[in-house]
Amino acid sequence: MYPVYHGHNPVQAHLLKHRLEAVGIPAFVLGEALLGGMGELPAAGFIRVCVPDDFAEAAANALAGWDAEASDAVGAPLPAAEGSLLA
Repeated sequence: MYPVYHGHNPVQAHLLKHRLEAVGIPAFVLGEALLGGMGELPAAGFIRVCVPDDFAEAAANALAGWDAEASDAVGAPLPAAEGSLLA
């Protein structure tokens, strides 16, 4: 599995997952259950969106420009703490 997103926002992770699936790339959100351990675990970077290794390049291409598009949609740049694309 190749990670394409790392962060702590499950909503953003699922948006990326659905964007990948819309173009035929299987994607998986991992680490959501760890959010229940807040206070017991370090409080950041649990959630990852991963794709099978064979789809890594296609996922990087599909997500190219996503940060800019998301920023335009809300009218301001997304804060770095919201997560980052790894591709």
